[in-house]
This record gives sequence, structure tokens and C-alpha cells, in this order.
Amino acid sequence: MEPHMTTSRFVVIVGLLAVVAGAICAGAAFQGERGRAIPAPAVDETGGSAGSEVAVLAGGCFWGVQGVFQHVTGVTSVVSGYAGGDRQNAEYERVGSGRTGHAESVQVTFDPRKISYGRLLQIFFSVAHNPTQLNRQGPDVGTQYRSTIFPMTPDQARIAAAYITQLNDAKIFGAPVVTTVEPNRDFYPAEGYHQDYLTLHPDEPYIAYNDLPKIAELKRLFPDRYRATPVLVGAGR
Repeated sequence: MEPHMTTSRFVVIVGLLAVVAGAICAGAAFQGERGRAIPAPAVDETGGSAGSEVAVLAGGCFWGVQGVFQHVTGVTSVVSGYAGGDRQNAEYERVGSGRTGHAESVQVTFDPRKISYGRLLQIFFSVAHNPTQLNRQGPDVGTQYRSTIFPMTPDQARIAAAYITQLNDAKIFGAPVVTTVEPNRDFYPAEGYHQDYLTLHPDEPYIAYNDLPKIAELKRLFPDRYRATPVLVGAGR
């Protein structure tokens, strides 16, 4: 067990191992949740002139969400962290209590001339997580794993709200999208050992069974947006 891992996440991993072992014994293959092809947002940015823009998104454990966006063309940086609560509570053990208001989040810096904010949201809803799960994502349960968009500008808030309405009106998922839009929230980077976690620990059971399938789904559903070499926080180390 990694020294930072909470007891609850260790229990989840043990449980997953048991599920995998059972599937193997039954001759079945274990697969992570598949992504879903969804329409692009009808409301989006009209065309980027700035060289850099920031999006902050929360969709369950930040290890997998960071890993997905690190493989997206046009993205220049993805940092795992916390948003929704106060600075003094922005640390892993406190956020894990579910009582800080924070959600495990990622800060995505991107070039709007290469990929729009709306297209990032399309990937977020399609492969990065399941937006119909309330206050949980897969095996992780609690408000810290909620599906949330933290818009950095009024324009981002407008695009996010319109897209959620679009998806719900079209009944794309067969269940309501429960993603919240929470403006005016600061982002706080997570501890260093959380950064690039998917790339550094691909053989860890939690990553292998919950997060690596998301990368495969990104490549399958968005081949024109996928890049094989991720942009890493620790690339300069």
C-alpha cells in the first residue's frame, strides 16, 4: 500500500482485487466503465485568440481525470488539486473526510486555438467520468468525489450550464446529469505525490481497473484529440 493511501481507498482496492479474481475464475474479462459518444456542445467559445485558458473540473478521483486530460491535444498542463472549499482545508486527509466542501479536481490549462472549452467538457462528460452518479464515482463515495464544473469566467459558466441542459433535454445518458456548476471557487494544487499518479503507477490495481480504461476510451472516441505522450507535471524533473 502506498504510504499516502487512506484506509478507505485500500479497502476499495482489496475489494476490486476480489472482484477481478472472481471474474478470472468465471472466465470473464474485467473491464472499466465504457465511455459514451455524445454530441458536441451547441453553445461554445466562438474562437480563441488568447494563447492560454484554464478550466477546473471535478469528476471523482483526480488521478484518472488528470490522466485523461494529460492525453488531450491542445492541453498544456493538468494539475490535480482541490476546489470548492477553503485554503486551510485543501489537503488530502481533510478533503477525504467529505466535510470540507472541496472536491478532488483538476486544473486544465489549454490553448483555445487548438481545443475549445466546450470540447474539453465533451471529453469530461464522455470519458473522464460518469456525470449521472451523485456524490460518488465508481468505488469512491462522498461529496469530495462529486461531479462539478468550476467555471473561471462568466462565459465558461454559460457554456457549462447550456451543455448540461442540452444533454439532459436529449436524455443522452438515460439518467439525469447531476453535475453542478460552482463559480467563484479557488483551486489549490494537491500534494506532490498525487501529481502524474496514473502515469507513475499504471500497475496499481485501482489505476488499472478504474482509470486506464478511460485513456483507452479517449483514444477510441476522440482519436483526433488523443495524443500518446501525456503532458506531465513532473516533466521537468
